[in-house]
Amino acid sequence: MAFPIPSRQLFIGGEWREPVLKKRIPIINPATEQIIGDIPAATAEDVELAVEAARKAFSRNKGKDWASAPGAVRAKYLRAIAAKITERKAELARLEATDCGKPLEEAAWDMDDVAGCFEYNADLAEGLDAKKKAPVSLPMETFKCYVMKEPIGVVALITPWNYPLLMAAWKVAPALAAGCTAILKPSELASVTCLELAEVCREVGLPPGVLNILTGLGPEAGAPLASHPHVDKIAFTGSTVTGSKIMTAAAQMVKPVSLELGGKSPIVVFEDVDLDKAAEWTAFGCFWTNGQICSATSRLVLHESIAAEFLDRLVKWTKNIKISDPLEEGCRLGPIVSGGQYEKVLKFISTAKSEGATILCGGVRPQHLNKGFFVEPTIITDVTNSMEIWREEVFGPVICVKTFSTEDEAIELANDTHYGLAAAVISNDLERCDRVSKAFQSGIVWINCSQPCFCQAPWGGNKRSGFGRELGEWGLDNYLSVKQVTQYISNEPWGWYKSP
Repeated sequence: MAFPIPSRQLFIGGEWREPVLKKRIPIINPATEQIIGDIPAATAEDVELAVEAARKAFSRNKGKDWASAPGAVRAKYLRAIAAKITERKAELARLEATDCGKPLEEAAWDMDDVAGCFEYNADLAEGLDAKKKAPVSLPMETFKCYVMKEPIGVVALITPWNYPLLMAAWKVAPALAAGCTAILKPSELASVTCLELAEVCREVGLPPGVLNILTGLGPEAGAPLASHPHVDKIAFTGSTVTGSKIMTAAAQMVKPVSLELGGKSPIVVFEDVDLDKAAEWTAFGCFWTNGQICSATSRLVLHESIAAEFLDRLVKWTKNIKISDPLEEGCRLGPIVSGGQYEKVLKFISTAKSEGATILCGGVRPQHLNKGFFVEPTIITDVTNSMEIWREEVFGPVICVKTFSTEDEAIELANDTHYGLAAAVISNDLERCDRVSKAFQSGIVWINCSQPCFCQAPWGGNKRSGFGRELGEWGLDNYLSVKQVTQYISNEPWGWYKSP
């Protein structure tokens, strides 16, 4: 059934504005390959206007309107945004599923998380009021010291297409809670719900320029935003290659960045597990969100004594996944987001085969779907450490398998990657789980599960998966700078120099 996509403009200074060059980008439904609408394409000219609007909003009324207003004032807007998202949940979920291809039930879950993220950060904003002048204990009684946390300024928030509105919320909510003003640049492959966030901000009366939203291509809109001299910080989620370019641009002005980049995360399954429980978590860890998750546990490290039986169960679970149009009831795997991504995923699978790996199941278009960017969930065995499929992020529903015999070997295989975002271990021996968790070189560890994520807990990686943490209080700290204030409180002169 056709679902109308709202036609929007760029959101700058609290108003809808046509791009200066009047360019637009078609929206392609990944389930049908049909053009279903278009989004505005910002360029450097629009970036200039958005940054100017954000700077004005930051300093308006000497900051009293937003940046230095009580946290409780900002919290009121964040809660109003959360309420509107909840009110429009069904519509936003349909737009998200249609735009990026994720199953409708997943998209609805995302909307709950978006609202929850704004609510949680509203609480953190209020908490800032109680920490306005945090005292610091000093060894000299003649001085007293306190610390102030202040918003970092105008921030550029560049987000991916796999969780379009949720990844935006992960950045927008803490940035606004901290008192920053922001320019959000979502991925051109899935921007529809981020433009609806603009409408929500308009409806709740968010002060103009506090949040500006620019859709458009990376080189035309993202690059001039990342290199803009009046942007004080860049927060980016996306590929390691693009993250490296953003870091290079920021380095020219010694500008802070936080980066949440790619992953090739392991899931280690020991011999003492319930096979079906472990098989479902293994499938979920890599096939959730159509396999397009930075933290996907896409390298299965499996104890050799259960390998044959476990893989047999995993194949059965995988073949039982309903692949369909994301709006169809019960859909559990939708299409890859775009034609370009679809071709990349298929290329990874064909390269694995040519390098000598075995495609145990999947790896092709589902027979019942002759349109759309669909790939059957894929399990690849007979993998060596040097193969591309073991080393590189696929960003699709593809899991590769290696076996081990000892705990030390399992840890070595798990850490055999230049990424370090997440890792999972499945075992009934909780002492072993603790040992393995400590040994994993990753920012996130899951025990007896894969992929749960809560806005109260920190999120981020090590190595080439980036640095900085989002979510929780750590996410708020991303957008605050620390100022120490020290006062001399003695009536005595300092007495270092001889009095003239």
